[in-house]
Amino acid sequence: MAAVICGSLAFDTIMTFEGRFADQILPEQLHILNVSFLVPGLRRDFGGCAGNIAYSLNALGGVALPMATVGSDGGDYLERLRSLGISTEFVRQVDDTFTAQAMIMNDKDNNQITAFHPGAMQQAHITQVAARADIRLGIIAPDGREAMRQHAEQFAAANIPFVFDPGQGLPMFDGAELSHFIDLASWVVVNDYEGKMLCQRTGWTLAEISSRVRGLVVTLAGEGCEIWTGGEREHVPAVTPEAVVEPTGCGDAWRGALLYGLEQGWPLARCAALGNRIGAIKIAQRGPQNYVIDRQRLGL
Repeated sequence: MAAVICGSLAFDTIMTFEGRFADQILPEQLHILNVSFLVPGLRRDFGGCAGNIAYSLNALGGVALPMATVGSDGGDYLERLRSLGISTEFVRQVDDTFTAQAMIMNDKDNNQITAFHPGAMQQAHITQVAARADIRLGIIAPDGREAMRQHAEQFAAANIPFVFDPGQGLPMFDGAELSHFIDLASWVVVNDYEGKMLCQRTGWTLAEISSRVRGLVVTLAGEGCEIWTGGEREHVPAVTPEAVVEPTGCGDAWRGALLYGLEQGWPLARCAALGNRIGAIKIAQRGPQNYVIDRQRLGL
């Protein structure tokens, strides 16, 4: 069975700053901020939430169907997906615009500063979700505003259970809109900061949100994650990585594992534990789609 992954396909330009942002930014001078960072390390990777999640799910043995939009410069990304055995039937290429671009700078403490140009992603709502016998799951990852809104409605209308993963797109929506997303979704996934914002905007606690869906997950970076079901909290511990090289794409790798486990019918805690293992594998490698998963070693 397959999972439709609604989100962005983007090119990531990743830069490495060998110092600490905190040492270069003066808090009392933020109103006249003017800083420059020397970045000896620079590279370009395939990225975007839909691409990264699809990469993880595919590597685990699942069937990923990314639903996204690329620009006139997106031919290489389409070839990349096909070479991995990932279907591009729901990936639309549009002219006269660039594929989404993320400019990401990491410091030595793995803090990040990101600038994002949405480009073709703003037209992602053109492609629609529809019921199909082989589609069992979906996920709404950060995407164009209209795409996130319409695809959530379409998943619900097609009776396809889906994960609501607002991520960086969360600030685009007010409390009423976020509440509606939650009521349409089957699961909600946020990081700790996003979880606090989600609660603030909806007026609901994490326990209350979890009572409206099958499960809520709050990822906690190096501390693992907490899962909420029916108002009850459970902590799932982190997995210690072999090395901490780069965090870009860790959350998406985690979400690919979540989709794999949900498709298998696993309990949410087991899905989260696999996500923590995949996140630990990813963070030991540079780039969001350059790690290798040994399914036999994972017992899959």
